[in-house]
Amino acid sequence: MSESWYYVHKGNRQGPVGMEKILSMMSNAELTSSDYVWKKGFDNWKKIKDIPEFNKPVESENDFPAAPEVPTTNYIEFSFTGFDPELKAIFIRIGNDRGVKSTDYGPFNLKQLKQLFKENRINGKTFLFTAGMKDWEIMADIPDYQQFFEELPPVIQELDRRSSTRKPFVARLFIQNNKKLYEGICRDISIGGMQVLLDGFVGNLDERISINVHPENSDYHFVASGMIVRLLEGNSGFSFRFSHLSDEAKRAIEKYLQDN
Repeated sequence: MSESWYYVHKGNRQGPVGMEKILSMMSNAELTSSDYVWKKGFDNWKKIKDIPEFNKPVESENDFPAAPEVPTTNYIEFSFTGFDPELKAIFIRIGNDRGVKSTDYGPFNLKQLKQLFKENRINGKTFLFTAGMKDWEIMADIPDYQQFFEELPPVIQELDRRSSTRKPFVARLFIQNNKKLYEGICRDISIGGMQVLLDGFVGNLDERISINVHPENSDYHFVASGMIVRLLEGNSGFSFRFSHLSDEAKRAIEKYLQDN
């Protein structure tokens, strides 16, 4: 049987509860490390930050298999005709092609990409990325663009090619229960958490995962654990709230936000 804890919340004593409840409230920012708790054996109430049990990570990254190293050579050259038409692994960046702030979407397969093109939701100036590519690439620059979309590619100015300054922020992650490896694109990143786009995600709300983020620029690399707080429609990803983020990870995220 787990130990019974009492805590002070908004000036009122609450409890008894298990340690998991205290940790959950800390994760949800309902309690902070400066709030007081007590259990049998304590002489007096203590701040959470002064109790070793609450200052250990909820789960160590060492509990998960190490993520594979990021390849730095032998990048693939993307082609529409050479890509698996059923594979939902293509991400797009929209906004640069319309003179507004860019946003990443996906993953899509080639059939979905063609449909987006027919609906004028993407065009030759839209940026495209899939695993193995070094960076985002303008679709009109892909050699078989005309063959795939059945139209001549638009003229691309050098300014258009330079308009996407944010490199792909790629995440590799392991689900706690089955240790399955997923890989996706991160967006809406902050110190509190981020959203990850990927295909066929089968995680659950409130599930804890370990995540290894490794954009091409190693200055932004970090590892973190946290909780799934929202599942995206169609198993296309999830929103992820960090817990016990290390100082190194915080610095990487802050640097990314400053640079982008």
